[in-house]
Amino acid sequence: MDQSVEAMNAIPARMCEAWGRGDAAGFYADFADDAELVEFEGTVIKGRETLIAAQQPIFDTVMKGSQLVRGEVRFARIIAPGAGVVHHRAGILLPGESAPLPTRYVMQLFAVVWQNERWQVTALQNARVVSLESAMALDSMAAAG
Repeated sequence: MDQSVEAMNAIPARMCEAWGRGDAAGFYADFADDAELVEFEGTVIKGRETLIAAQQPIFDTVMKGSQLVRGEVRFARIIAPGAGVVHHRAGILLPGESAPLPTRYVMQLFAVVWQNERWQVTALQNARVVSLESAMALDSMAAAG
């Protein structure tokens, strides 16, 4: 298999394709068995099978027919032999929309390791892209609440 940066770059594209199919197993196909995901709000989910089990009902209901679009790898680097990082940005497009709302963009940081003759995601952190103004408005609502 290919240990290049380009091979790491391909992981988010495969995830976007699987999202479009509503395929949680495909979405997490490049994840290590013991991978961890940190969601926007800080929830940590451990293990590829647990990730699949948590994601499939979301694809089957609230995200049914949605797409992960405008995927762009901002950078990918091999940081040590057998270890790399990938920084990816994408937007969530719901059925009937022509472009994602600004509040539905995510930035993802992948930690990948070379094991079992391929790059595998060992950790992924999702971060929502939010303007400073939006963050301050959310803080104001929380303080009032």
